Amino acid sequence: MTKLAIVQEREEDKYDHRTALRCWKCDPVDGRVITADDDTTKRLTDGIMQSLSSARQSEVKAWEEEIITCEHALLLEQLASGAIPAEGLAHCASCDLTSNLWLCLSCGALGCGRAQFGGTGGNGHALAHFNATQHPICVKLGTITPEGGADIYCYACNDARLDPELTTHLATFAINVMSQKKTEKSMTELQIEQNLTFDFSLTAEDGSALTPVFGPGATGLGNLGNSCYMASVLQTLFSLPAFQERYYRRPSPDLSQDYTSEEASDHWATCGQALPADCLECQLFKLADGLLSGRYSHPHTEKPPSDPLAHPAPEHTPWQTGLKPAGFKALVGKGHGEFATMRQQDSEEFFGYFLTVLRRYNHQARGGAPGEGEPTEIFSFGSEQRLECLGCHRVRYRIDNTDVLSLGVPATEIPEGEGAAGQTYVPVPLEMCLDLFLGETGQETLEYQCDAGCGKTRAVRRTQLATFPDVLVIHAKKFQLKNWVPTKLDIPIILPEGDLVLDDYLGKGLQAGEVELPDGSSSSAPSLPQFDAEAMAQLEGMGFPPVRCQKALLATGNAGAEAAMEWLFNHMEDPDIDEPIQLGGPNAAEPPADQIALLADMGFTQAQARKALLETDGNPERAVEWLFNHPDDTGEVSDTAGAAPTTTAIQRKQPTGGSATLPATYRLKAFISHKGPSVHSGHYVAHVLLPRSPNAMEVDGNEAWVLFNDEKVVQADRTSVDELKKLAYMYVFERC
Repeated sequence: MTKLAIVQEREEDKYDHRTALRCWKCDPVDGRVITADDDTTKRLTDGIMQSLSSARQSEVKAWEEEIITCEHALLLEQLASGAIPAEGLAHCASCDLTSNLWLCLSCGALGCGRAQFGGTGGNGHALAHFNATQHPICVKLGTITPEGGADIYCYACNDARLDPELTTHLATFAINVMSQKKTEKSMTELQIEQNLTFDFSLTAEDGSALTPVFGPGATGLGNLGNSCYMASVLQTLFSLPAFQERYYRRPSPDLSQDYTSEEASDHWATCGQALPADCLECQLFKLADGLLSGRYSHPHTEKPPSDPLAHPAPEHTPWQTGLKPAGFKALVGKGHGEFATMRQQDSEEFFGYFLTVLRRYNHQARGGAPGEGEPTEIFSFGSEQRLECLGCHRVRYRIDNTDVLSLGVPATEIPEGEGAAGQTYVPVPLEMCLDLFLGETGQETLEYQCDAGCGKTRAVRRTQLATFPDVLVIHAKKFQLKNWVPTKLDIPIILPEGDLVLDDYLGKGLQAGEVELPDGSSSSAPSLPQFDAEAMAQLEGMGFPPVRCQKALLATGNAGAEAAMEWLFNHMEDPDIDEPIQLGGPNAAEPPADQIALLADMGFTQAQARKALLETDGNPERAVEWLFNHPDDTGEVSDTAGAAPTTTAIQRKQPTGGSATLPATYRLKAFISHKGPSVHSGHYVAHVLLPRSPNAMEVDGNEAWVLFNDEKVVQADRTSVDELKKLAYMYVFERC
């Protein structure tokens, strides 16, 4: 008996599909038909449809990390040979999986990889094979291309690696690279999917999707390829009143979204640049208008991709398209060795760099005149450093201008089996981090050459705050050196329940009864500056020569071993890296005229530029920092030793940002979080406390937390905020 089935009509049942190859160059009207057999036609069309577009290839390249070879790949010994099963017939030697297969390049064993993001199966049998045989190098089948590309992994290094002899090694197992085609996603593409679809708790605790936010001040920034570090910083900056007032002054919130600020209109009418893409002020007005006006903050539904190798669009929620500030990024990063690239960067480093670029531009635009309403000054504050000689007990005070309070976070591992699930390190209160840097427990003892006649002795150094900024940025330094590479540690930081109070960390300056140490500038041969003894010991313990360690600490302002080590890695190839340090001052070599002209073009006088280069060993970047830290210095340099004012005296007299008035209480305004093993990879997002929208979570009256995850802007639930702010990388506090 035959059963009658009623089947829903399908699209392919309505039409007959025929494929033909046509040359439109030969016949621009109808296209000249090219005769080819069906197999050739199908092979060509499938190859085109499944190939990566140029945009997709650029996206993959933008997210790629720098992969190097290792000794295990260079010294690989192949112990077996012979053909492996053909594509489609191969499977894991320990299970039936036919995808996510890894070929051991030592013995030819096939094993499945570990389970991957997106549901790609894996039982870890390739790893089990390594544990049993110690064969370290394997290649992922399906990722091998005729160009020589492939996913290669070293289990001994536990990282992706390059194999310079991959073609030869694969030929041992009868694999011809030139005949291979890509059939599986590479690890980089899977990483892209994870980064683009990682939700940073885009679902509430009960599993429901968080509500997208639209309107003024809630416009997302699309990812340009590893640009989330920039997006998180920009969203935070433009949530602050100082930046809003400077670049998007809106008299009334009831005005139309098409409103353009008068400052922007006036600047665009008088801008001296030929192209807006070359003017930082134009780009900032444009960016502020895009982020704050609300005209670009509206839902957008993305169609799912048809390419089987393309990453899917997992959300069906109408997220924003997001602005893509490519012109701004290109202009700000122009000439910089890192921020001009498409590689992932450190958000805290970008924050400091952007403030420097903005100050440099504004200083040049004003012709060197002091300006009012400079938005970057809300971050500026003075740090007071007190040095006491333990021989004569005389003291020296120095005040430095800074924008970020970088705090070390002690790492104490939780014993296995103890603590909460997934927690590796003991939580640390923020007050403890402050005490370790600004409190009495933060005092450090170091070797010291006393200028008062004690000779070589020891001194105690303590850092406190000379002034408090309007907006306090705290950088949580949660790193650990593993194989000479800084690795991020997920150490929870417990913030105070109420406001953050900093009254106890205010420095008092020179007290009655204290005797100052002499400046030490009367000698015709200036001595070396003081270096951080602990950092010197760490760097020398790593094998760096003393002169390199001193140069690194001098270039990074004694910021610690980690910053100095990063500087050393970036300047290993400098031709003068091992030459003795040339001290600045009146007797230093005359700086080149082109460097003086470069600084003068920024709005400084020739005298100021010359003195800055003399004081910084001719380093232009450090000279710029010196000029901004000494705005009142006229640039006069005495020809006789000891007649010029010392750096210490100048720093004591210079005005500092912020205010020393008490009380100094702060409330959390925003925090930037990071996911990934290193600050130079992974993903950044920002949580910002914004005026409350209808149906938003109430936090403090009319305010609510909003999550900015590239182009996704959502109302953050209380649970995710409480958890993520413990692991934040940067905190932004507003003074109450």
